[in-house]
Amino acid sequence: MNPIVYHCASGQAFFTGVTLVLLATLLSLRESSLARRGMVFSLVIGGLAMAVSSTPLPWWFYGVAMLVTLFWLATLFTQRWRKAAAEAMVGVWLLGLLLEVPYHLTPGVEPVSSRRLTVIGDSVTAGLGDTQIETWPRILTREHDIAVQDLSHVGDTVSTARQRVAETQVNSPLVLLEIGGNDVLGSTTSEEFATHMDLLLTQLASPGRHLVMLELPLPPFYHAFGRIQRRLAKKHGVKLVPKRVLLSILAGGDATLDSIHLSQAGQQQMADVVWGIVGSGYSSDLNEQ
Repeated sequence: MNPIVYHCASGQAFFTGVTLVLLATLLSLRESSLARRGMVFSLVIGGLAMAVSSTPLPWWFYGVAMLVTLFWLATLFTQRWRKAAAEAMVGVWLLGLLLEVPYHLTPGVEPVSSRRLTVIGDSVTAGLGDTQIETWPRILTREHDIAVQDLSHVGDTVSTARQRVAETQVNSPLVLLEIGGNDVLGSTTSEEFATHMDLLLTQLASPGRHLVMLELPLPPFYHAFGRIQRRLAKKHGVKLVPKRVLLSILAGGDATLDSIHLSQAGQQQMADVVWGIVGSGYSSDLNEQ
């Protein structure tokens, strides 16, 4: 995977962008022509980096940040309020960093009651039907002695996954969702995505069950899908795994067959990564009963 594509889709470009905007703010306090050119360059590249990162921070934050940025730009033509505007810029964009950082931390999983796991996914999990490739749910069963109910299916969207769940009895205390990529890359609108994701999580949520969901790597300007995923994860108590986790596997040189679907090496990497996230849930004596 191209490093620039990875940097943007993983959300790391947001941090690069904020850093450049803060640099532009500091340079705006200097009067030299070199500083002014550096300020313009840093501001433009930083703004573009944040835009293409599709970082789904709340609309209120982007609204406040835009107003502060416009105020700061206006003060560049006068000495009045320039320092105060620069301080406001530093404050608002540091707030943005504080709001975003938690979504880049890998969550832990509390101990669960039995060694069962349900997986809901698309072809990233199910594979393309090649019987020679052992998918990562089967690897988890073989390597870690857990019963995995694999509900992944090639081509599934959130809507079709919801129908699959409705037709199946899910009795695992832990459910992992790797779903939504076909919605983002397909014809699903953000409104449809929100409706079906809400219904799916409502179906799965129950007392004593833990839900873990892989956050979707997003193309540029697809903020809406990420904002919906985060909002519904908070609503239903779902733990979100940072998008860089899945993307780091897809970016591996031998991990995919076509940049999306996992090779055998990629399936093994995925199994190892998933176990690193959910494995702590199966370490309690509770699941030995």
